[in-house]
Amino acid sequence: MNSPATREADICLLLEGTYPYVAGGVSSWVHDIVSAMPDITFEIVAILAQNTGEFVHKYKVPDNVIGIRHLYLHELPDGRNFIWQKRKLRDTTRALLNFLNSGDINDFTTFTRGVNGLNIGKDILLNSHFGWEFLKTFYAENFSSTSFLDFFWSWRILVGGILATTRFKLPKARCYHAVSTGYAGVLAARAKIEYQRPVVLTEHGIYTNERRIEIAMADWLYQNPIPDYDIKSLEKDIRSLWLKGFSALSKACYAACDEIITLYEGNQVLQLRDGAAPEKVRVIPNGIDYDKYSAVARDRQEKPVIGLIGRVVPIKDIKSFIRAIHMLTRETRNFEALILGPTDEDETYFEECQEMVEHLGIKDVVIFGGRVNIADYLGKIDVLVLSSVSEAQPLVILEGGAAGIPTVATDVGACREMLYGRSDENPPLGQGGIVVPVANPSEMAKALAQIITSPSTRDGFGETIRKRVAAQYNKKSVLGLYDEIYKTGRDAPDGYNGPLIRSEGKN
Repeated sequence: MNSPATREADICLLLEGTYPYVAGGVSSWVHDIVSAMPDITFEIVAILAQNTGEFVHKYKVPDNVIGIRHLYLHELPDGRNFIWQKRKLRDTTRALLNFLNSGDINDFTTFTRGVNGLNIGKDILLNSHFGWEFLKTFYAENFSSTSFLDFFWSWRILVGGILATTRFKLPKARCYHAVSTGYAGVLAARAKIEYQRPVVLTEHGIYTNERRIEIAMADWLYQNPIPDYDIKSLEKDIRSLWLKGFSALSKACYAACDEIITLYEGNQVLQLRDGAAPEKVRVIPNGIDYDKYSAVARDRQEKPVIGLIGRVVPIKDIKSFIRAIHMLTRETRNFEALILGPTDEDETYFEECQEMVEHLGIKDVVIFGGRVNIADYLGKIDVLVLSSVSEAQPLVILEGGAAGIPTVATDVGACREMLYGRSDENPPLGQGGIVVPVANPSEMAKALAQIITSPSTRDGFGETIRKRVAAQYNKKSVLGLYDEIYKTGRDAPDGYNGPLIRSEGKN
């Protein structure tokens, strides 16, 4: 239900395709933050593709959420059908062209002020003779060697989304928090431009990089495959229109923000490459309930227990784990290997994993436990394994780490800095597990052998990861940082530009 707030909220959350209508990691994170801060009021702008009339809440929205507004990207305002101020109209549309080419927030400012001041909608920007000439100009200047039909439809979708976001009635709030760049980032930039209030960005995954991969793989955009995701290889390809567009949106958001946050240092490299100012970037990881998991009682088994906790699906690369276990059995069979997680999401893959276990003759070692309560098993596990080919910041490493369990993990997402420490760790705590290459069963087997055959190594790694989780990944501490950001932003004077958290918390 679209229910705008009747008063100004402390924080306006700018969310694209997520809370409260979609369950999952980012939505759960938003819900945790809002629920943990009952003394702060929130209004949510939920960016959706279109009005389907069916919006089912996946979460019980807390009482401190005083309003939810919907922005529909496919529902464009009509606007005026004729404009006398031709010069101002040309300046406005030229600013959009410049913005799409450069991502300069000054060009975006000119565009957003002009499009709202002139009441420009789809009738002028997309459906008029002027709009047609405008489209042809951008095509001739940038994409004349590619299919005009492909360009035409891509242009209408991209510019339509920008128009919908620019013309949306953005609610006033004391501080704004976007949970991605993209169209949420457009609203964040507008908040700084129009209301001069503090703006925060938290990127769980890097929006432009995710779109870059999707666009590079999209068959419908162009027939000829491209060799990699480097934007240089996309020159004059219709895909580069989309990449330019999303890159521009990100740059404007980065320029507007007072704090640019991500979950781990690896993502900062991408943020800086895409235009984020070094003095604004900060790492605030996701946290876990340290008190709960650190209280798990250890129940050592007669044989060492290796545990993989995750869905039995290809992205988790369970087959590499099974191969590693088979290699480990050549050295010792004095262990158990548990695979704990749902098996019904990709039943064909699960059956292939079962067949592999049988074919390799390790049914006496490998056990598929299905969906379980993690806390019930952590006390029995000596070493965790994460074999995924892609992750951001897998919480299972932290949950196990709080219980003093080391992990052998593939070198994806935040795994390296969770197990070895961030560059700013002070004092350095040391190694809390072993990082191995993706899809390398041999190295995984060696790492597992090192841990399960040496109790001192296992216990040393376990104590290190426990200390690191307590110091850096305790959910209470993480929520405390956002509480500080929100209250500093809420209480800041109009026109404030600067950090919203104490300098010693800076990465």
